[in-house]
Amino acid sequence: MMEEIRIFVETILNSLGVEGWLVPVTRHALLVIIAILLAWLSDFLCRKLIVPVVEKLTKKTKATWDDVIFDKHVLYTACHIVPAVMVWELLPMVFYQYPLVQETLARLTAIYITVSSTRLVVQIVARLRFLNTREGSSSSQYLNSFCGVLRIIVIFIAVIVVVAILFNKNPMSLFAGLGATSAVLMLVFKDTIEGLVAGIRLTSNEMVHVGDWITVPGTPVDGNVIDITLTTVKVRQFDNTITTVPPLTLVNGPFQNWKGMQDAGVRQVKKQVYFDVRSICLLDDETKQKLVDKGLVNARQVEGDVVNMGIFRRYIEDYLSNRKEVDGNMTLMARQLEATQSGVPLELYFFLSITESVLYESTVSDILEHVYAYAHEFGLKVYEMFPEQ
Repeated sequence: MMEEIRIFVETILNSLGVEGWLVPVTRHALLVIIAILLAWLSDFLCRKLIVPVVEKLTKKTKATWDDVIFDKHVLYTACHIVPAVMVWELLPMVFYQYPLVQETLARLTAIYITVSSTRLVVQIVARLRFLNTREGSSSSQYLNSFCGVLRIIVIFIAVIVVVAILFNKNPMSLFAGLGATSAVLMLVFKDTIEGLVAGIRLTSNEMVHVGDWITVPGTPVDGNVIDITLTTVKVRQFDNTITTVPPLTLVNGPFQNWKGMQDAGVRQVKKQVYFDVRSICLLDDETKQKLVDKGLVNARQVEGDVVNMGIFRRYIEDYLSNRKEVDGNMTLMARQLEATQSGVPLELYFFLSITESVLYESTVSDILEHVYAYAHEFGLKVYEMFPEQ
């Protein structure tokens, strides 16, 4: 068709009496304008005719994958390739008398087609993660990992093809040459490769999911995971700031995932209260009677020789078991640990049927305040470090 257009243009120039050096200049100018108009027309027809038709067809089908993959952004990206292909086909006929110009423009057009095709493939790959997967599920994380690796491969291949076009080399020869330089590439991109491997391990082993509450010791990370990729894990802190953690940090170091606690609906409490060892003693009759009168213990519990620390432990266990927030099906105990320089520790170990942080901390504070307040009723003194005089 372009050959017929070229003959038609030459016929018009002859009929207009254009002669001499103006003939090739005018002819090429008109052919360039016609090529640009044809490229624009092909892009216009794609956007105004083909895109609406494809959208209507995808909406009529019962499948959902076509609606996700072939959305408007993907189709418009595909439309940008069509005029470039049109220009590629027209270049030999427009600049047939200027081979250097033709070759230069052909390479630039080929690079544009490669970049646009890569953008199209990357957009399609990015939309694969939304295909029938629940956010935060294992299949969703596997798909995210697969899409991340696939995008890297596509971009890597595109870079090799662009380099081959610029230097007029066979892309396969460049791929073959990469084998000899693979050691250098692995050294240069060591951190990137380790990050990718760590990201794959993180998702394949299901160490963390979107929505999990994680805490990383030694870092400010303490919040809910909102996104997981091959190179980053985004965590929304409880102050609504976003913290980015490399997957390598989570794979190579310890971190705490609170998902088990959230799923179980209970949260562990393990607190220690230190008492002055000099305040541990046998209860006298007066103190026993006072405790019975106040309803803190019954008469049978204080018969014979009774140590105030022991009866206080039993009181705390009864107190905890009677609180509705304490899960009675889980372990509950108040035990004495080995004495330290800071006194004799009494450890409270139980589980609250509360996982929400604010209410949890408030309940724990109420319990500890009760322990501090009632310790003196049993003649116990909380250990206090006095400053040196």
